[in-house]
Amino acid sequence: MLRIVFGNYEAANYIPTPDPYFDNTYEEEWLEDELSKRMVLDVDKSTLIGPYLVQSPVLGSIPVTRLSGSVKTLIMIAHDPEHVYNASACGDNCAKWLLELGQERDILIRLGYLMDFGKAPLEIEIVNLGKSVHSMKELVNIVVMNDLLRN
Repeated sequence: MLRIVFGNYEAANYIPTPDPYFDNTYEEEWLEDELSKRMVLDVDKSTLIGPYLVQSPVLGSIPVTRLSGSVKTLIMIAHDPEHVYNASACGDNCAKWLLELGQERDILIRLGYLMDFGKAPLEIEIVNLGKSVHSMKELVNIVVMNDLLRN
């Protein structure tokens, strides 16, 4: 299940700035699997050739460290369950991937905004409250009514 902490979060395993963390810690095998390749193609509109090379339609051949912070965060969430990532680095185009990852295993992320998870039914646990929601409307209502985004 996708589990979200809204607002401030502190823990020893929390990564508040995923982009530079990825650049210094990614593992080659993370960039060789089909899931990572699909996420890079969908989010960055680029082709992940291997652990050192991405083909971007805008930038040409680039190293993986030039991927967007969004897709770097998704790759780490998919491959590094030991850490909690600040998914505020991700845009709404990452929502479907977070839901998919949450269907495969429990994942915990931190968000500082209301990501648009779309109109389809969903299952998300709001960790701050210990409650699950099943639609975007329900998510918005609970986050707003409980003032979870106030820092």
